[in-house]
Amino acid sequence: MSRAAVLRRPEQRRDDDARFLKNWLKNPLRMGAVAPSGPILARRMASYVDPTGTGPVIELGPGTGAITAALVARGVDPRRLVLVEYSMEFCRLLRERFPAATVVHGDAYTLSRTLSGRLAEPADALVSGLPLMTRPEPIRLKLLNDALALMKPGAPFVQFTYSVTSPIPIKGGAFTAHPSERIWRNIPPARVWVYQRS
Repeated sequence: MSRAAVLRRPEQRRDDDARFLKNWLKNPLRMGAVAPSGPILARRMASYVDPTGTGPVIELGPGTGAITAALVARGVDPRRLVLVEYSMEFCRLLRERFPAATVVHGDAYTLSRTLSGRLAEPADALVSGLPLMTRPEPIRLKLLNDALALMKPGAPFVQFTYSVTSPIPIKGGAFTAHPSERIWRNIPPARVWVYQRS
C-alpha cells in the first residue's frame, strides 16, 4: 500500500473527528480523546517500530486508524498488524481501511485473553493509543506486563500521553522507560514513552 493510499483527506479527517467525538460522548473514560492523534504524533509513534521486522505489530486502541496509517506509511506490512479495538464501529472502519490487517474486537485491558491464539509468534512491537491515565495504576501496570509477555525481548511498547509524567508507574518496574521530547504540534501537546523489558 502506498503512502498516498493511507494519508487522510481533509473530508476524511472531518469525518474521523466527528466519529471520535460521538464515541467520546458515549464513553469519555474509554475514549480519552475527542479527536484522532495528529499526524506528527502518529509519525513519532510509528518511528519506534522497525518496518523490516517479520513478527506481528500490535496496536491497541487504533480508533479510526491515524497511527495505523503512520505505521503503514513507515513501511510496516499491513499483514503484520494486529489491531485491538473495543468499538465495533471503529472495527468496521479499520477493516475497510486496512483489509490486510487483523482487526480484533476486544478489550485491550484483558490483552492475554483478547489475543489468545491470535499470535503465531511473539510481537516485534506494540503501539498503544489507549487513554491510560483514565485507569488506576495497577491496571496500567498489568497491561504493560501482559503486553511485554507477548513480545520479543527488547521489543518496544510505545505509548503516548498528554500528561507530563509517565502514564505507567516506573519506580521498581522490571522494564526501562524512555520519553520523547514534548510534541508541541499535537493538540493537545503530547509525549511518547517507550517501555522495554530490562
